[in-house]
Amino acid sequence: MKALLSVYDKTGVVAFARSLQKTGMDLVSTGGTHKALSDAGLPVQQVSELTGSPEILDGRVKTLHPIIYGGILARRDNPEHLSELKALQMDTIDLVAGNLYPFASTIARTGVTLDEALENIDIGGPTMIRAAAKNFPFVIVVVDPNDYLWVAERITAGDLTIEERQGLAQKAFQHVAFYDTLIAGYMRGQDDGFGQELTLGYGKLYDLRYGENPHQQAAFYGDSSPSGIAGAKQLHGKELSFNNILDADAAWRAVSDFKEPAAAVIKHTNTCGLACHDDQEEAYKRAFSGDPVSAYGGIVAFNRPVTGETAEAMRQVFYEIVLAPEFEPAALDILTKKRDLRILALGESGAVNGKSGEVRQVSGGVLIQSPDVLEEDPQSWQVVTDRKPTQEELLDMAFAWKAVKHVKSNAIVIAKDQTLLGMGAGQPNRIISVQLSLKAAGEASKGAVLASDAFFPFADGLETGAEGGVTAVVHPGGSIRDGEVIEAANRLGLAMVFTGVRHFRH
Repeated sequence: MKALLSVYDKTGVVAFARSLQKTGMDLVSTGGTHKALSDAGLPVQQVSELTGSPEILDGRVKTLHPIIYGGILARRDNPEHLSELKALQMDTIDLVAGNLYPFASTIARTGVTLDEALENIDIGGPTMIRAAAKNFPFVIVVVDPNDYLWVAERITAGDLTIEERQGLAQKAFQHVAFYDTLIAGYMRGQDDGFGQELTLGYGKLYDLRYGENPHQQAAFYGDSSPSGIAGAKQLHGKELSFNNILDADAAWRAVSDFKEPAAAVIKHTNTCGLACHDDQEEAYKRAFSGDPVSAYGGIVAFNRPVTGETAEAMRQVFYEIVLAPEFEPAALDILTKKRDLRILALGESGAVNGKSGEVRQVSGGVLIQSPDVLEEDPQSWQVVTDRKPTQEELLDMAFAWKAVKHVKSNAIVIAKDQTLLGMGAGQPNRIISVQLSLKAAGEASKGAVLASDAFFPFADGLETGAEGGVTAVVHPGGSIRDGEVIEAANRLGLAMVFTGVRHFRH
């Protein structure tokens, strides 16, 4: 029996090879793997000795040879296959252990060239792995070093079951599919088009205790170079749950939209508190004031390193997670006294990628779209009322317009002094969202601005906002009744602008 080992990641391969050799398997290997096994004192044959052909083209061609693939692909239950191998003086290969060139880590490096990327596209490895996986009833294929121990134990004890062999083959095909998906994504570059076929390549970061509910299984996967929440480092607290991760992502996206120092409080993926201020502690206090009741058990995010003063201001409130690019030592000293509080630092990996597609699963398929990332200049907005907004109103409109992106449709946000005062989310009727946002804002809505993620289909929502004291409104416009809405705004003395852009978040 022969085992062919050709691995880039050599973790555990020497111990695995030694276990195989003790069962009577002959070892065959290539290049660096051969050296590692030889240096460990194991008897191992070079692939070039087995095939009679040298490695050529700087190692681009090593295992691509009929002696290798005949030995892997021959069916052991087919007498004609075995007779053909015998006539050609070929031996069967009964185990293949392989993993691939580090394409993902190569393309993740800053300044990597196309030539470097191309040289890290493995050809022989995937071909050999696929061949072994195809013939799994007769060939054991191992791509994960974590499987070495138990596979060696099974072989020592006799053999693997057909179910175990098939499980390894499935893992092998997935390994190659993931690898090819990364390559295809790199080749696609920055093309924003959507091709006829789609594969998604994600590696497991860790299992979760359960999903949205305890009876649902769940795991967290990241792309080849995890960023955003997937790239966060947990500094303290309990393990993250499925819902924690969703909420944390929503919080991070909300504060990442602002260039100014910002603080956000999130509950059930909705922004219930948000504020910008040069003083981070003040930004937090204003964000908290947006909905102190809902803040309990929520998620807090900052787009600047958290200071000790800000951490002290949060001390008396129960939060599930606090996340930021970094945390000052004084802040960590305060926050880590809360045993269960999850603290996430996003560092340089925290940038929200504005080019990756957003994927939503539906029954029988997925939807994919470009992210809702759009740099808008408030100076280009169309003032459609007799009264123009004041400079203060325009600044608050710009703030509210960014904030409303992070509230579920039909979304309404009321804001003043760069602070979210109230919001209405997820209602089937836009006027109910207006009513909810006014209720949350209370008396603070007087003199505030209102943002709507989509146009007002009727004037009633606008009129309700004005009754609550709102003085300026920002929304996309585009309704067949825009004229009626503009007329109502003029009658009520409101300033109103159309952005021409909608920000639904379903």
